[in-house]
Amino acid sequence: MSENTQRKLPMLPLRGLLVYPTMVLHLDVGRDKSVQALEHAMVDEHEIFLATQKEISIDEPDQSDVYKVGTLAKVNQMLKLPNGTIRVLVEGIQRGKINEFIDQDKFFEVNVELLDERQEATVEEQALMRNVLDQFEQYIQMSKKISQETLASVTDIIEPGRLADIIASHLPLKVAQKQDVLETFDLQERLQKILRVLSNEKEVLGLEKKIGQRVKKSMEKTQKEYYLREQMKAIQKELGEKEGKEGEIAELREKIEAADMPDAIEEKAYKELKRYDKIPSSSAESSVIRNYIEWLVQIPWKNETEDLLDIHRSQQILDEDHYGLEKVKERVLEYLAVQQLTNELKGPILCLAGPPGVGKTSLARSISRSLGRNFVRMSLGGVRDEAEIRGHRRTYVGAMPGRIIQGMKKAGSVNPVFLLDEIDKMASDFRGDPSAAMLEVLDPEQNNSFSDHFIEEPYDLSKTMFVTTANNIAAIPAPLMDRMEVIHIAGYTEVEKLEIAKEYLLPKQVKDHGLTKGKLQVKEEAIRKVIRFYTREAGVRNLERQMATICRKAAKLIVSGEKKRVIVTENTIETLLGKPKFRYGKAEAEDQIGAATGLAYTTGGGDTLTIEVSLSPGKGKLTLTGKLGDVMKESAQAAFSYIRSKSEELSIDPEFNEKNDIHIHVPEGAVPKDGPSAGITMATALISALTGRSVRKEVGMTGEITLRGRVLPIGGLKEKAMSAHRAGLTHIIMPKENEKDLEDIPESVRKDLTFIPVSHLDEVLKRALVGKKK
Repeated sequence: MSENTQRKLPMLPLRGLLVYPTMVLHLDVGRDKSVQALEHAMVDEHEIFLATQKEISIDEPDQSDVYKVGTLAKVNQMLKLPNGTIRVLVEGIQRGKINEFIDQDKFFEVNVELLDERQEATVEEQALMRNVLDQFEQYIQMSKKISQETLASVTDIIEPGRLADIIASHLPLKVAQKQDVLETFDLQERLQKILRVLSNEKEVLGLEKKIGQRVKKSMEKTQKEYYLREQMKAIQKELGEKEGKEGEIAELREKIEAADMPDAIEEKAYKELKRYDKIPSSSAESSVIRNYIEWLVQIPWKNETEDLLDIHRSQQILDEDHYGLEKVKERVLEYLAVQQLTNELKGPILCLAGPPGVGKTSLARSISRSLGRNFVRMSLGGVRDEAEIRGHRRTYVGAMPGRIIQGMKKAGSVNPVFLLDEIDKMASDFRGDPSAAMLEVLDPEQNNSFSDHFIEEPYDLSKTMFVTTANNIAAIPAPLMDRMEVIHIAGYTEVEKLEIAKEYLLPKQVKDHGLTKGKLQVKEEAIRKVIRFYTREAGVRNLERQMATICRKAAKLIVSGEKKRVIVTENTIETLLGKPKFRYGKAEAEDQIGAATGLAYTTGGGDTLTIEVSLSPGKGKLTLTGKLGDVMKESAQAAFSYIRSKSEELSIDPEFNEKNDIHIHVPEGAVPKDGPSAGITMATALISALTGRSVRKEVGMTGEITLRGRVLPIGGLKEKAMSAHRAGLTHIIMPKENEKDLEDIPESVRKDLTFIPVSHLDEVLKRALVGKKK
């Protein structure tokens, strides 16, 4: 470079464009600042400095957004277009470098250092120029995008810098690469860069040519196959054999194309189709392969329904279908809320645990309706074969996929609500353990690649929302329980049953029996009487049956012409349903000696049990009856040992066990009973019998006892409290550690009961026994 000169010039920032010295090209100018810079340039010597923007997207660039090295250019022609932009013809003169931005308010005005270039080439540069020209000629021959006239015009250039610039302007380089060439002031280095770019472009063109030839060859093959296939179709049509195997294969191929499978599965399907084509129709394997392909195309692989992420609508649907059950509804709404925020949450696995008839299965249907998803139900009751879950190997005769894959086919989408009903009723035998096979299905970390023995390819179950139901969670294996989020549905209180009967059960039965509100009217008192005297359950299934009975009886009366309108009251209910089946309130009529009321948790909800103790002269024999389990027997032994160790404090004859035979009996002996909650009840009944003190009739109790008299916590307090409320008890003695469970008990039950938390048997006796010690 020779000595440089300083100039003050207006600057025009260019977007996605770069001008080299000696280049002549048209520019469209539309931005206000650019127009003013152009007008300023036209006043003096028609000269303007062109600098390229670093980012095309910036509409109002500042000094940091343009490259510092640019080109001094002369405006040769200027034309205003109808749309308001100005088209100019510019000619690059020489390189320049911005030293200072003088003004950038109305337009950019810069102080530019103009860089003069040496025109003569050194010997090394001449050698490089020849090499560059040779490479450029080869590039033109391969590219076909640059004319031979361009090569002819470039060949006569003797200035090394100008040669490099002109070739760079013809190459398909990015703006940043072109700017790099512009900023390379050393002529030898600039030529070497152009040489490297040409070499790289030639290599890319060579690869493009190879790929193009490969694609062309493949296209020719496909077109040839298509042509031959069409000819075959035409021949078959003429011969009337379209329904033959070729027609089946064509049909299956269309199904595979339409199934939208993952690439690996589609490849497997085509591979099996090719095998099917080669195997004779008479072969047994032919039908096996066809069956397999049919299953592959019928299973949903990507078809997904869109969730209706509207919390208020979902809440409305859940409230419409079910009364109460706040915890389950809240969990579904939480899932919806998180899904709305992330849209990526894996389907949760909910386990609705509770007694029969509380609405577990129908709740799962409501969940699918509230989410706008497809619903599929699979009953696991009595399933004892692992193949029912995972499917059979294809080598077996009559092989088919497991019920999970069958359910997904039935659902028709990859994200249904999948109900696994009665998961606690699964069994296992010599054919395998289906509960172990369910581990993969219900594990959110594994079920994105569920393996079915028949399908053989991994299937994604991660978007499926699994809902399971169980009556007794103790029967579910621990590893399976660990994968599920258990939501307990305890049962309904009398108030809740009354609302359910009025709002849901009775209207449904009236409609199903062809009646109307005008023809049948059931008073609230009558429904309450049905709940108290004709049903004894945690759910509402029997209550619905009684409502159906009332509707049937009413329909008969109306059809026979005996009555035009039936009104059911508290007094007339017996004429329809017969004598009451149950006694409302099972609490004792008076205080009893040697009998205490215990509270039990059963799969049908809660229940009350009377534990009776009788003494007779003998030699200390302890008899237990009532079909008791091991835990209940151990509770009786523990209570007996505690009383012997504390006989003096309890004012009991220390030798009572040597003088009396003791018989402990739990009535309703046909029903198996077991569980760690009868300890304090047995101890209280024993002490009552030995001391002659009565047990208060209104007191129910639950809790386990240790040999030292400590009261241990129990489960199912909510169910037990509701059974006590049904039985007419008013006081419940419970372990102190269970106080945290009180908030789960409905307010309508809690307000009628007095809960007495205890931590030692002494406190139990103080509250439960009446009368003086002997």
